[in-house]
Amino acid sequence: QVQLVESGGGLVQAGGSLRLSCAASGRTFSLYGRGWFRQAPGKEREFVAAIGWSAGNTYYADSVKGRFTISRDNAKNTVYLQMNSLKPEDTAVYYCAADPQYAGATPAGYDYWGQGTQVTVSS
Repeated sequence: QVQLVESGGGLVQAGGSLRLSCAASGRTFSLYGRGWFRQAPGKEREFVAAIGWSAGNTYYADSVKGRFTISRDNAKNTVYLQMNSLKPEDTAVYYCAADPQYAGATPAGYDYWGQGTQVTVSS
């Protein structure tokens, strides 16, 4: 089994930055795909970013391209989401996800999920 724990959420003003972390424990050697998703109140969970084993395999939603950066530290079993130029529409609960084989934009592709961390961007 794999456990994922997110941290780094909070309240920030528009234009500010936050860095989210997602630490994995358990059977972490099998975690090829790591992703970030978000869910705002009344909306479906949506894809934000994903990464394979290296920075050469990263994918972003159009809404965050150029503002967010996903990265991973395999030695620490941790994935990060650096969020810059934040907008009020980025407000949501952010979830990290992991999977032994999948690193894409579909939530159903991931076997493991964290509990989420709230990000609130004030205008």
